[in-house]
Amino acid sequence: VQLQASGGGLVQAGGSLRLSCAASGSTSTVRTTGWYRQAPGKQRELVAEISSGGNIKYVDFVKGRFTISRDNAKSTVNLLMNSLKPEDTAVYSCKADTFRVTDGGEYEVAAYWGQGTQVTVSS
Repeated sequence: VQLQASGGGLVQAGGSLRLSCAASGSTSTVRTTGWYRQAPGKQRELVAEISSGGNIKYVDFVKGRFTISRDNAKSTVNLLMNSLKPEDTAVYSCKADTFRVTDGGEYEVAAYWGQGTQVTVSS
């Protein structure tokens, strides 16, 4: 699975950005796609994730502001970020967790990361 993230940029506080994570390859094996972020000097943290079945999880600091969605036809997961704050400034990356059963009947799990996209929110 290959992931291509896009949509970052510079925005003023209160503004909006839409990130996209386009998957290619063995997309049928993707079970969960998540958006993560890493601010300078901080650890990478989960922002939101969505399962292939449509289950969604948000971390508390983005609830009510960010919306994650998936376009199955385009194998894309989008993150709409509204009411952005300076503390949302970070490199945002997407990750896909996959699951498949091999020809030998073994369960195989893997995680794939896309490249990061910079989001900068000015005050």
